[in-house]
Parts: sequence; C-alpha cells; structure tokens
Amino acid sequence: MAKELVKIIGTGSYVPPNILKNDDLQKMGLDTTDEWIQKRTGVCERRIAAPDVTTSDLGYEASLRALDMAGLKAQDMDLIIVATITPDTCCPSAANWLQAKLDAPQAITFDVTAACSGFIFGLNVAEQYLRNRTSKHVLVVASEVMTRTLNWKDRKTCILWGDGAGAAVLTMGTSGHQLLSTHIHTDGSKGQDLLLPGGGSKTTPITHESVDKGLHYLDLIEANLSFKVAVRYFMESIKEAAKFNFVDIEEIAWFIPHQANIRMFQYIAKSMQIPMEKFYLTLQKYGNISSASCAIALNEAIREGVIKPKDLICLPVFGGGLTWGSALIRW
Repeated sequence: MAKELVKIIGTGSYVPPNILKNDDLQKMGLDTTDEWIQKRTGVCERRIAAPDVTTSDLGYEASLRALDMAGLKAQDMDLIIVATITPDTCCPSAANWLQAKLDAPQAITFDVTAACSGFIFGLNVAEQYLRNRTSKHVLVVASEVMTRTLNWKDRKTCILWGDGAGAAVLTMGTSGHQLLSTHIHTDGSKGQDLLLPGGGSKTTPITHESVDKGLHYLDLIEANLSFKVAVRYFMESIKEAAKFNFVDIEEIAWFIPHQANIRMFQYIAKSMQIPMEKFYLTLQKYGNISSASCAIALNEAIREGVIKPKDLICLPVFGGGLTWGSALIRW
C-alpha cells in the first residue's frame, strides 16, 4: 500500500482593491520618494483595506478561492487555522470570526501568532493534525491588516507594509501536490527587535499616555540588525529544508519567501549561488503582508502557471518573535 502524505489540494488569495503607491506616501507628507523606497525595499505599491474590512473578511475571500480549487465546501473542513498578528478582536479569535462567516460550525478553529512566519507555522500545525488522523481536511489561512498598525509618519516602517490574505486546503493522499516537510523555530529573547508593544496585558487598558507614546504602532527597533539576522535565518531555513528531504538546493525550482525586502533576497541569492530568477516575488506590488505574504505569492505562482508539475518549491520565512522556518513542497 502506498504511503499517504500531506497534500495541498487548493490555494487562494485576496488583496483589497485600494492601491497606495509610493508617490502617494510622498503626497501625504512623508519625507521620501518612489526612487528611495524602491531602491531600499523593492516596494512600488501596497494594498489598503477599507475601514470597515477586517482580517477575517480578507481571510474569507481567500478561503473561498482555496476551497473552490480544492472542490470542497467550508462544511468539509475539520480544522480552520488563521495565522495573524492583526486579528479582528483580541477575543474571540480571527479564526472564530472566519468560521462564522464561512458557516462551518463543525470545524475547530484557532489563531496562530508567529508574525511574518505565521503561514508556515499554520502549515506545521495542520501537518500534525493530518498525520495524527485527528483531521481529514484543514484550512490554513494567513490574513493581515498591517496598515492599521502603522505610524504613517515613521518612514522606516510605514513604507513596508500592506494588507491581504492567502489560504491553503490540506488533506492526506498518496499522490498530488505534496507538503514534504515544515520546519519552525523561535527565539523569544530577541522579541524586542520587531515589536508592537501596545494592546496586550502590558499596556491594558489603553490610555491616552500609551497612545501618545506611540505604543500601539509597529516598531522596527534596529533595521540593520534585523536585516543581518533575517538573512542568516532565511539561508539556514533553506538549507534545513533541503537537507531534511535529501535534495540539493540546485534541485529546488522556486523559492517563495516571506516578502520582506528585495535586498535580502539579492544578498541570499548571491551568497548561496541561487539564480535571482528562482525567487518568486510579489513585494513590488503588495509590500510586506506579514504572515500572508508567502501564502499569497504561492497562490499567484500556482495560478499563473509559473509552477510546473513535480517542481520543488521552498518557502523560507522570518518574522518578529523571533520566528523563522521553511516548508518544502513537491508540486
């Protein structure tokens, strides 16, 4: 009997229609230019959710697309995992709000919080439930409304982020698009390097003082340090996925990373002697959407036909927490 493996049977993504270009940031009074932002980040524009749109709303749209590709309904899901650091509410979870919108009361639902690594952490959790036969079908959604965490006067952060969601449906099977492995890591001692200090028990209740201090904005404490650390962990994650699956890095057809910064991937490509053409990037049009970035990019690469049957795909990620890891897929 053929061995059953974890399969990805559907993917989907959604970004809100409102586009904020680099030139628009300059018009808003930010001390920057389109050329400056593109040179340092690779971002040309990003998507902004409407004021009445929540994380679960974005996740709902991505989920419908993933379910449609899988040929399943929300009522077929046993488990719904939402990766996010921008949930609709602190309580209940974004996954609970999404469950209600999908009308899937039979599913167990919960959030995973791993910053920009969230989608891979969600896949890792799904993998355990499927391998243990606790669930038959799992929906993993990564959804963020990052633009509501930003100080639009802080040039080092507000130029980077955008809003959107990606999703994947997983099950077990002997053939098809296989999730070969996932690898996740954390280092809580470095958690202060990328921090959103407000909103938790440390600053609850919210006060005029905490707002005046900007504690409810995302803060990148040391950009140069974060760049160096991220590059190191991106490379380690790629190597780990390849080594675990007994493949050479040269055999990997596509690298679909968390969409952090174009300079990171240029450095990684040069250091690891990987052709830059193997990096599938969406940051130029969406910016950094935290946990949703690589989920959205994976879906777009699949739907555009960039990924071919039997291609090996590596998804390396790095985020605040610190969190990092990777997944390897045989398409």
